[in-house]
Amino acid sequence: MVPITQPRKEVPVKDASRYLQVAGAGMVFETDNGAFIALSDINLDIAQGEFVTLIGHSGCGKSTLLNLVAGLTVPTSGGLLCAGREIRGPGPDRGVVFQNHSLLPWLTCFDNVYLAVERVFGDFEDRASLKRRTHAALELVGLAHAEAKRPGEISGGMKQRVGIARALAMQPRMLLLDEPFGALDALTRANLQDELMRIVSETGSTVLMVTHDVDEAVLLSDRIVMMTNGPAATIGEVLEVKLARPRDRLLLAHDPTYIDARSAVLEFLYQKQKKLAA
Repeated sequence: MVPITQPRKEVPVKDASRYLQVAGAGMVFETDNGAFIALSDINLDIAQGEFVTLIGHSGCGKSTLLNLVAGLTVPTSGGLLCAGREIRGPGPDRGVVFQNHSLLPWLTCFDNVYLAVERVFGDFEDRASLKRRTHAALELVGLAHAEAKRPGEISGGMKQRVGIARALAMQPRMLLLDEPFGALDALTRANLQDELMRIVSETGSTVLMVTHDVDEAVLLSDRIVMMTNGPAATIGEVLEVKLARPRDRLLLAHDPTYIDARSAVLEFLYQKQKKLAA
């Protein structure tokens, strides 16, 4: 089986502490009512192998910033680098998982993942190798038994697993997650959070994730980036989550460090933001 837990072969990064660099990034959208400043002067460095979440109220530009990193939109000011290379558009070095799984309903789970694998590796690997990569990705997310099923035949949580498998199968330098568990019930969400921690531990992935869930942010993150309210949203505070890994949600429930981190995020969102707005 082709291992997908090995990092993509690339030139070593000179400064692993600045694997992703966002420098003075701003985003302005032209609307019928004039220019709308979504983001202003975003400066953020993410280290290789780090798990960072973006959190803030609706309209604070979390997804807009993620889209800039994904290369789906181009900043109107500033710039972004990933592994020392300028981000100019989408690429297989950045795997994206959205809240909407975006699976093709007429294809099986296997074929949905295989499409991405073929796109990235098809020019220099034979069909047997591409299939092995696809099998490995689905096995990693615990869906080897559902390869032949179509999206309409599986649960919402399983669909998100397929989306994660599709992203991981491309061996991205970064995994970008835009509220991937937001539409799921609490139990399924918790199970997938645990699965994500396991997968990231196995793959050593660098992760940037958008969430609106404070507990999710504290459980998963090495750092939490708290965004100010829009328009002209920017980074308000950055919190380092000093919790050892691996993490157990039940043990953390009464951990003072976990409780303090959770309180710090809540204080920013519901007290400091009110003062800024006033």
